[in-house]
Amino acid sequence: MRGVIQRVSNAKVTVDGNVAGEIKRGIMVLVGFIPSDDEKVMGYMLEKIVNLRIFEDENDKMNLSVKDIEGEILIVPNFTLYGDARKGRRPSYANAASPAEAESIFARFVQKAKELPLKVETGIFQAEMKVELLNDGPVTILLDSERNF
Repeated sequence: MRGVIQRVSNAKVTVDGNVAGEIKRGIMVLVGFIPSDDEKVMGYMLEKIVNLRIFEDENDKMNLSVKDIEGEILIVPNFTLYGDARKGRRPSYANAASPAEAESIFARFVQKAKELPLKVETGIFQAEMKVELLNDGPVTILLDSERNF
């Protein structure tokens, strides 16, 4: 599983002109999946995401997590995170989970996230989404379960 975590002042996803998910202060997470992503990987990644200390404390040090600030989370599925552009000019997505696998993993990941005591919103799987965000900092962190786990 790969995740791009962005600290945001606000973010929203629209599909066909309708808001699918919208948050205020918190984090937006773009997520991509591979076939081997299981419950253990999802738990590890979710724990990392909600406990990343990327928000400033009273001393302007990044010591607080989204949980600490009671922030919000917007989770957006994004298979292009597994695009491999090392050869040629067209990325290969051969390592990404198939759409059916990824949809199942995404649904389970969101279900786990919604068990948190935080507001969790999402994009829509396989939809043509428009994502708007105000990146705060900017603060952007890349997590990859294959490298971090």
